[in-house]
Amino acid sequence: MNHMRGVWPGTHVPKLVFMAFQLMFAIITPALITGAVAGRLKFKAWIALCIAWSVLVYPVIAHWLFDPTGWLYQLGARDFAGGAVVHASAGVAALVLVLLIRDRSRTSQVSYQPHSVPLVLLGAGILWFGWFGFNAGSALSSGQLAASTFVATQLAAASACLLWAVMERAYTGRVTVVGLSTGAVVGLATITPGSGFVAPVPALLIGAAAGVVCYLATRVAMNAARFDDAFDVVACHGVGGVLGMLLLGMFAQYAMNPSGLTRANGSHINGLIFGQGHFLADQLIAVVAVVAFVMLVTYIVGVVVNATVGLRVSAEEEERGLNLPFDLHPYDFSDIPASVAGTPRS
Repeated sequence: MNHMRGVWPGTHVPKLVFMAFQLMFAIITPALITGAVAGRLKFKAWIALCIAWSVLVYPVIAHWLFDPTGWLYQLGARDFAGGAVVHASAGVAALVLVLLIRDRSRTSQVSYQPHSVPLVLLGAGILWFGWFGFNAGSALSSGQLAASTFVATQLAAASACLLWAVMERAYTGRVTVVGLSTGAVVGLATITPGSGFVAPVPALLIGAAAGVVCYLATRVAMNAARFDDAFDVVACHGVGGVLGMLLLGMFAQYAMNPSGLTRANGSHINGLIFGQGHFLADQLIAVVAVVAFVMLVTYIVGVVVNATVGLRVSAEEEERGLNLPFDLHPYDFSDIPASVAGTPRS
């Protein structure tokens, strides 16, 4: 919090505003992770994991890719708004915790179906709208870059939404609103690293790839033995983030963001289809480095937390549900005043 007067270099954004904006990225990443182990993780363990992860993992990878002095940034890798820093890292951390904490009981899994499709759709809409601040806001100005980022984000989300519907229809014979909502989210996650670096047509292609690849990833995860990711964090955010980083290596175009796609030596950065295959190699190195670091540190943190406060709630707590008082049966409303409980539905 020292030396926070003035504006962030190269922008008109006050340093304090920039700090608060970056905190949004920092706080949403552990929130994504916990979706994978929902219903099984102790609250104390969640607090410990959030603190440790936010101190030991996130600042390191954010420095690597967001800061011009970070080694991956200087290598030539790019991540406009958090494809590796937020989504891929959350997916990898979720993978580690899912393997550490093990799968839910069968009866607990049954209760994870959405109880309100309109609320799912409302939540997806809020996410979609908020993502414009996430991606376009990373331009740190209201101008051409913010406009192209906004459009790329919209096109990729819409494209992924439609392709997810096609895949769902092909595999299940129907299209669901929940599936459409999930497709939009994977498109948003996948376009995030390249949103400020690609043109509209590549954004459409990236979204389409996200809809297909992430849907197939959810099918693989669903059929994997002893792998229980409650809300498909690994398949949607993890796979989407990695895919987006690699597709950026294909479709990045210097003309879309000259300041962001210039190396320290002044040379221009373009993707493979624009003649620079070494940028794709830089993106691959960034993905491998982030995945390896996040996997190692998350495993160490998870083991330490499990050895101290423990990661998982008891079987009885899990079956009763973590949103209910431990001494109250899920369907017993006799101890709750009528003014609070209302009339329970059968």
